[in-house]
Amino acid sequence: MVDGHIHIERGEYTYEWVNQFVNKAVEKQLDEIWLLEHCYRFEEFVPMYDSVCAYSNYVDTWFHRKAGVLKLEKYLSLIKQIRNNQFPVKIKFGLEICYFKEFEDLVVELTKDKDFDFLLGSVHFVDDFAFDHKEEHWNGINVDEIYHRYFETSVSLAKSGIYDGIAHPDAIKLFGHKPSYSLTEYYASLAMELSKNDMYAEQNSGVFRRCPNTATLGMDEEMLKIMSNNNVKIITASDAHCPEDVGDRILELNNCLRNN
Repeated sequence: MVDGHIHIERGEYTYEWVNQFVNKAVEKQLDEIWLLEHCYRFEEFVPMYDSVCAYSNYVDTWFHRKAGVLKLEKYLSLIKQIRNNQFPVKIKFGLEICYFKEFEDLVVELTKDKDFDFLLGSVHFVDDFAFDHKEEHWNGINVDEIYHRYFETSVSLAKSGIYDGIAHPDAIKLFGHKPSYSLTEYYASLAMELSKNDMYAEQNSGVFRRCPNTATLGMDEEMLKIMSNNNVKIITASDAHCPEDVGDRILELNNCLRNN
């Protein structure tokens, strides 16, 4: 039982804070928890977001409230501290990194030799459009084109060779928008690149927790089947941002995998 995507951003970097996540993991009978931070929390990554902030006043305000509040070294110090302790569950540490093709070299430079257990690539912006913030931001957006570019960007992420896995690989569906065409070929292209680069895909409950009326739990059923047919490793994940959500629907996500 693994929860492979847990954010620790809402508390101080202390043993006591991490232990709250551990306690919940024990309660949920998990064997492993993978703790991480959004890369934008660290000032070293802030330059990657200039264009998305310029695109949207909303994102600009949101970003400058949450971003660049820490130096990466502080997080690395916490990782060393936690690794010097024993816990009843296995703990891994990583980073969730927003993928921008033009910043691949910067990401490699900032993460090399940092001893992370995993690097998780994610697509949160499609040509600077922050598709997962508010439903009303989709007004006037060409859904077919956004889906096309979303999967092109996801395939580019997989081809980059930087990441161990891809987060919530069809999060684009969260508000219920659907393209007018089949996604089978897009799913297959992404699955083939993930398999080729030995990357995992997340079976993630976070989108469903946010948008239970418009999103399905985990990956689309066809996408999950195509991932399986291409031998892509699947990691269950809650996308928790607080201890209370650790392990959310992990049993259900595992059942989806067994039934596929």
